[in-house]
Amino acid sequence: MDIQDLIKDARDLTDYELERRLVALVIKNGNYKNLDKKNQQLVLSLLKKFRTYLKRGYSINSELIRREMYPLRRDRIKLGLDEPDLDDIEKILNAFCA
Repeated sequence: MDIQDLIKDARDLTDYELERRLVALVIKNGNYKNLDKKNQQLVLSLLKKFRTYLKRGYSINSELIRREMYPLRRDRIKLGLDEPDLDDIEKILNAFCA
């Protein structure tokens, strides 16, 4: 399963099924295995904010991603994020862009 399949099928999924697919995508995808549990939960919380867009069949625009990434970059020390983690988080969010 990839992100485009998830976006395409999101309209027909229940909230629970969408949540499970997002978890599977972030946690079980080999590209994002270097994120620790705390960072994976952070990504999932960001994607939960965008769930309504996905349910309507919309992709996430770059402006929304930029707005979500700014506080992460600003508070990266407090959140325990390093630069590769931030890049991976941004890459995951950008994958939902059209």
